[in-house]
Amino acid sequence: MLMPKKIKYRKVQKGRKRGLAKGARDVAFGDYGLQAVEAAWLTAQQIEACRVTMSRRLKKVGRLYLRVFPDKPVTKKPAETRMGKGKGNVELWVAVIKRERIMFEVAGLDEAAAREVLQAASYKLPMKTRFVKRIESEQTASDRTMSEAEGTV
Repeated sequence: MLMPKKIKYRKVQKGRKRGLAKGARDVAFGDYGLQAVEAAWLTAQQIEACRVTMSRRLKKVGRLYLRVFPDKPVTKKPAETRMGKGKGNVELWVAVIKRERIMFEVAGLDEAAAREVLQAASYKLPMKTRFVKRIESEQTASDRTMSEAEGTV
């Protein structure tokens, strides 16, 4: 199971899930990605379930990139415990997923196969997702047209 080796504080507050993701909003490593449409907490078990499902479907053809890591501890009080007596013990680890975050990427597959692999992973997730492709940035596209015009391709 994924979890950090060491953290600054053992227990943290809940926080908010509003707004857009601060980073990881573009497909950076692979050709296709799975993007979150709504915010949620992704547990270490859910990430592992997705990883196993995708790696089984990829066989040895494609490459898988995980762009999330569960670094937030979630505490729970034992069942049938009265209120008070402090915060509960750490029970699980989650990754805070905000809207438009790219969670998983695949490379080395055609679009249909990549869509199938990421769709299988999305069934394991507690949020709505969207299939996204890598887009060439405007800068590289304009550089390419300039070099073609000059004939230095």
